[in-house]
Formats: sequence, C-alpha cells, structure tokens
Amino acid sequence: MTAATLIFDPFSEDFFNGPYETYRRMREEAPVYYNPQYDFYALTRHEDVAAAYKDYETYSSSHGVDLAQVRKGQVTEHGSIIAMDPPAHRHMRSLLNKVFTPRAIQAQRQMVSELIDKHLSAVDPDGFDFVQDFSALFPVEIITIMQGVPEADGQQVRLWIDDLLHRDPGEVEMSEVGMKSAVDMAIYYFRLVKKRRGELGQDLLSKLISAEIERDNGQSEPLSNIEITEFATLLGGAGAETVTKLLGNAVVVFGQNPDQWRRLADDRSKIPFAVEELLRYEAPAQYNVRCSLREISLHGVTIPAGKPVFLVGGSANRDPEAWTDPDKFDIERDRTEAQNLGLGYGIHSCLGAALARMESAIALDKILDFMPRFEVDWDGCRRVNMQNVAGWANVPVRVSR
Repeated sequence: MTAATLIFDPFSEDFFNGPYETYRRMREEAPVYYNPQYDFYALTRHEDVAAAYKDYETYSSSHGVDLAQVRKGQVTEHGSIIAMDPPAHRHMRSLLNKVFTPRAIQAQRQMVSELIDKHLSAVDPDGFDFVQDFSALFPVEIITIMQGVPEADGQQVRLWIDDLLHRDPGEVEMSEVGMKSAVDMAIYYFRLVKKRRGELGQDLLSKLISAEIERDNGQSEPLSNIEITEFATLLGGAGAETVTKLLGNAVVVFGQNPDQWRRLADDRSKIPFAVEELLRYEAPAQYNVRCSLREISLHGVTIPAGKPVFLVGGSANRDPEAWTDPDKFDIERDRTEAQNLGLGYGIHSCLGAALARMESAIALDKILDFMPRFEVDWDGCRRVNMQNVAGWANVPVRVSR
C-alpha cells in the first residue's frame, strides 16, 4: 500500500482543521519540506525551528513575516517591529521594552479582572458561545484601553483584525475586505496618534510619542506618526487575537481532557503551568515566515537564498525529540524539557507575552469558578480560517449543574 503524498498547505481546510498529523509526517519524512505549489520551505523539528528563530542573519524578518510579503522579494518599508532585523529591531525593541514594562503590565491587573468579570457575568450558563460571547470580547478591550483608544471603538479593532487575517481555502493574499480593513485600521490609529500629540496622557500611545529611539547613525529622535501607527496596529492585533484564541483552545482541550480540568480546579496554583501547556499543545500562532538570506543546507536539502521559510513552531512544540509524549495534554508536564515556542523565541519573542499570560491566568481562574463542570456542543464548534492562526470561531458550551 502506497503512503499518501505528504502535502503541507497552510491555506487549506486540512490545515485550518488541525495539522498535527501532517506535522508528524513532516518531522519524520521531510524535516526540510518543500511546497512546489507555493514555492516555500518549512522547518518542523524543534531543534531546527528554535535555531532558526535565533539566526536572524540567515532567516530574515525584514522581507515580511507572511508568505505573500516574502514572495514579493523586497525589504518592507515602514515595517513594524516584527518585520525588522537588527540593528533597527534592536533599537525599536529597546525603546518598547522601556514603555511595555513589567510594572506597566502588572498595573493592569485590576482592569483585566474587572473586564473578565463584566463579560463572564453577561453570558447565559445554560448555553453560550464561549468565543463570540466571551473570549473574543475582553482581550481587545484590554489592549485598546491600554493604548488610549476610546471605549466605543475597541471592538472595531477586533473586527478589522479578523478581516485582515482571514483566508479562504487556497487564498494566500489578503482579500479585498481584508485590505480595506487593514487600511481603515491604519488610518484610524494614524489619526489617533496625531490627535494624542496634542493631549498626552498615561496610555501607551502617549508614552511612545514622548519617547526617543536611537537610530542607526547613533542619533536619538522621536518616533514618527507612521512608526507609532505600525506598532499600535501590531499590538492591537496581537492583543485582540492571542488570548482570544488561547482561551478558545483551552475550553476545547479541557473539554476533551476533563481530568485535567478537575486537576486544575483542585489546585489553582497549577494555572500558570496550564497556560504554558496550552501554548505548547495548541499555540494560537502556528508558524512564522522568514526569508533565507543565504543558501542553507539542512537534512540533505538545500534551501536557496531568497526563499520563504516557514518556521513551524506548532510542530516543534509536538516534537517527541524535545518533549515526552508530546501529543498528550498534561498541565503537570516538565517544562524544562525544551523551549516552549508558543510565543516565539529569540529576538522576536512576543513583546506582550507577560500580558497574555496574565490575562489567560486570571481568566482561567474565573472560568473555573463560573463553570467547574461544563459540556461542549461539539457539533457547533467551528474553527477560524486564518493565516498562521489555530483557533476557534465558535465553541458552544453549557455549564453543568
């Protein structure tokens, strides 16, 4: 019997609906995978992906971080920090680290708790959509409040992000609807930044306006409106999507592993470990794309210079060479076995990781109180069709009495 042809198509229903069996075959049969249809390469083993994340001189971000951008073959202009290599990245990250401090994150704890309470108290325990009625709503409010976005506009940011990340099966480029939303969001933030320059406050945009960045020539100067807009849209998107998808994944994974939910209810001190295991087991961001700056020889395959290379962290986090029994969800897993790539690694590790972890931990604690036992309507679950994102658009649940 001939084995089925190995196909990794990140724009297919098979990918959107769960790529882990494909990942397993890629690690075993083609650790450097080539897709001739889209002309990209992919790394799936933990050792290779982790090394590539740290090797920005070989795997560059400056050509963009999705397939459509990298295939254009040009360095992005006015790119956000995720589309930068050093030294530009180092200067921007240094500035942002001063603005996005641990103290600034912890100062949001009460606001995070109150927003989670607000949305959780509004759902009907006899039946509600965990994503649409809860986990999609509060994360974007948190990040937009921190940015200084007027409260009435917060949910609009989420809708824009959903549009620009959405991909129909076979769709590589952003749709017309997505492009319009991307433009609308950029215009919105640009106007907000200009307005904020005349009325500075304590929000993140005000702090970025007041800050100075060291340029490549060693001179320090303020950020431009375009640079602040790029960062604002990136942070708005990451803040809206990461926790939404992580918690949607959580209720599905715990619904499939009720013993783990009971174990967490019995010992709330394990909540931070549960967050880490969720990030490993089914991370919201499954891959990042880089551009090869030189010819690379790996596992008997040569990747030419100038090619898109997928760094598939979602596969690396299921690599049995890195993790014991990696396809098992276990909140008590030994986290020292390997580097968890769920929020990136190296210079492009997630800037908002501490905020995402705090939001997720607080939410899990409150969800345990609200629904110590719950049932998922599996027939009503629907995944998102999004570029590089693994998550759920709909997860109907009912609290068990």
